[in-house]
Amino acid sequence: MLRRDFLQGLGLIPLVSALPNLAFAAAPAANYRRLLVLIELKGGNDGLNTVVPYADPAYSALRPHIGIKRDEVIQLDEKFGLHPALLPLKNLWDQRELAIVQGLGYAQPNLSHFRSIEIWDTASASNEYLNDGWLTRAFAASPVPKSYAADGVVIGSQDFGPLSGAGTRAIALTNTEQFLRQARLADEGRALTKNTALAHILKVEGDIVQAASGLAGNHIFRAEFPKHALGNALKTAAQVVAGKAGVAVVRVTHNGFDTHQGQANIQQRLLKELAEGLASFRAALQEINRWDDTLIMTYAEFGRRAQENGSKGTDHGTANAHFVLGGKVKGGLHGQAPSLTRLEGGNLVHSVDFRGLYATVIEKWWGAEAKPVLGGKFALLDLLKT
Repeated sequence: MLRRDFLQGLGLIPLVSALPNLAFAAAPAANYRRLLVLIELKGGNDGLNTVVPYADPAYSALRPHIGIKRDEVIQLDEKFGLHPALLPLKNLWDQRELAIVQGLGYAQPNLSHFRSIEIWDTASASNEYLNDGWLTRAFAASPVPKSYAADGVVIGSQDFGPLSGAGTRAIALTNTEQFLRQARLADEGRALTKNTALAHILKVEGDIVQAASGLAGNHIFRAEFPKHALGNALKTAAQVVAGKAGVAVVRVTHNGFDTHQGQANIQQRLLKELAEGLASFRAALQEINRWDDTLIMTYAEFGRRAQENGSKGTDHGTANAHFVLGGKVKGGLHGQAPSLTRLEGGNLVHSVDFRGLYATVIEKWWGAEAKPVLGGKFALLDLLKT
C-alpha cells in the first residue's frame, strides 16, 4: 500500500508533497515576504469575452451569438472593455491596481488540456518535456526560508501544478481548520502508537505538524467572502496568508471554463464568482496589511478560438488575456491584443511569451534570477512599481 493511500485511509493527513531536507545550491536570497497568489482558470477561459475588443467589427462578426454587446461591456478605454460580470473589479482598475496582460501564449501552441497546462506549469517550450514545475525550480535556485510553514499551499486541487516535482515543501488542502485537526491527530498518533511501522510513517510526515502550526486559520476577517467554491477557497487562502509562519506561494483553482457549448451563462457565472472572490480577498489582505506585498495572477492552459462554434460556445484556442492584481501593480493594459483578422488556423497569434510573465515574477517581484529557472532570457513586463 502506498504511504499516501495509507494515511488518507486513516483520515489523518491531506495530500502532501514535502521533501524539506534536500540540499540546494547557494543563490541570492529572494524576497519571499512578497507573496505570489496564482489563480488557475481551469479548462481555458475565453479571453475575448473577458477582455472584450468591443470596437473591433471583426469581433461581432466572429461571435454573432455569444459576443458581449458594446453597451454591456465595462469600458476600459475606446477599444476594450470587461465582461459585465467583472464589475467588482472595476474599482481596482480605477485605482490602477489591476493590470491586464493581453496576447499571452507560446510558439507552436498545443490544444490538449493535459499537455498545454503541463507547458504552463513547467514553463517549457511546446516540444520540451520537464519534470519539475517552474516554481519548484525557482525555489531550488533560491530556497524559501525554512522558518516558513511551507513553500507553497495548493487549494482546490489535488494537482500541485507549478509546485510539482521533487524538493518543494508544498501542501494541498481545502480547509485550514480541517488541516489543523488532521495534523493534531497525526501528532497525537505519533506520540501514542506502539506500532513501529505506523510510527515510522507518522514520523516521516512530521513536517505536516510543523506546517500546521503556521497555518493557524483563526483570524477573524471583517471582509465577507461569497459563499461559493471559489469564495471558500479564497477565504482559506486568506487564512493561510494570515498565518504567523508564512508561505511564498498560494495557488487556487477555479474550475469549469471548458465552454464548448452554452458559454454565455457558464462564463457569466464563473467570471462573477472570480470578481466577487478577488474583491473580498483584496479586502481581507488590506485588513492584515498584506495587499501591497501580494501579487495575484490568473492563468489557464489556453484561451478559446476566435470564432464561436455551432453550439454557442468556443473550442480550444491559443493566445489569452490574464489579470495581474496587487497594491504594487502598474494598472492598465499591457502586451498587445491579438489581431482578429490575422488568425492562424482560426486561432489568435500570441504577442507575449508567458514565460516573460514568470520571469517578471522571479526577477522583479522576488529579486531572484530567472534565466537559470526558465532556461533562457525572456522579455520582462513593466507591470510592477519600484
